[in-house]
Amino acid sequence: MDESAQSLDEKLLDFMDQLELLENKRARLNSLIEQGWFSISKARFSMGNKQVSTLQYASEMRPLVSLCISTLDHDKIEFCTEVPPLEDRKIQVEDIGPHKEGVKQRRKPKKSNREKESEEDLVVKSSKKMPQEQPISKSQHNPQKDPLQWFGILVPQSLKQAQESFKQVIELSAEIATLQVLILNTRNELQHSFKKKDGKKNT
Repeated sequence: MDESAQSLDEKLLDFMDQLELLENKRARLNSLIEQGWFSISKARFSMGNKQVSTLQYASEMRPLVSLCISTLDHDKIEFCTEVPPLEDRKIQVEDIGPHKEGVKQRRKPKKSNREKESEEDLVVKSSKKMPQEQPISKSQHNPQKDPLQWFGILVPQSLKQAQESFKQVIELSAEIATLQVLILNTRNELQHSFKKKDGKKNT
C-alpha cells in the first residue's frame, strides 16, 4: 500500500507540473499572437491598409512549414514542425511586365500551293517527333517564396516582426499539442491507479 500510494503521489505531482507548464505555454502563445497582430497593424499604418491585406496574397501558395507526428514509447505522441532547407525549394525568376504567349506573325511573300503543301508535311512530321512545350504560367513561378515578398521588396521592420512572432506561434502550438496529449495520458493513468487503489480497499 505504501509503494502504491507513493507512486500515485508522484504521478499526481507530475500531472500538476504538466498543467502548470501548459498554462505557461498557453500564456506565451496568446502573447505572441497579440504581438504579431499588433505588428501587422503598425505595418498597415505605415504602408496603408490596401498594401497589407489579402489582396497581396499569391494566387498559388504552398506551406513553408510541415507538421510531423511521431509515436514514441508507451503510446506517446510528439508533434514537431519542420522547415525544408533552401536547397529543396524550387526557386525560379519571375517575369515582370505583361506576359504574351506565342510569336508575332510577320508578313511574308505569298507562296505557291506546292510550297505550302511541302511545308505543311514538314510541320506535321516534326510535331510527331518533338513533344510540344507548354507555356509556363505566372502561377508556376516559385510558389514557395518568402511571403514577405508579396508586400514588396522593402517592407517595414514591423512586418518582419509579425512574421517572426507567428513563426514562434507555429512551433509553440506543436509543443502545446504534445503536452496536451501527455496530460491526457497522465490523467488516464491517475484514474486507473485510483480505481485500482479503491478496489484493493474494498477487498
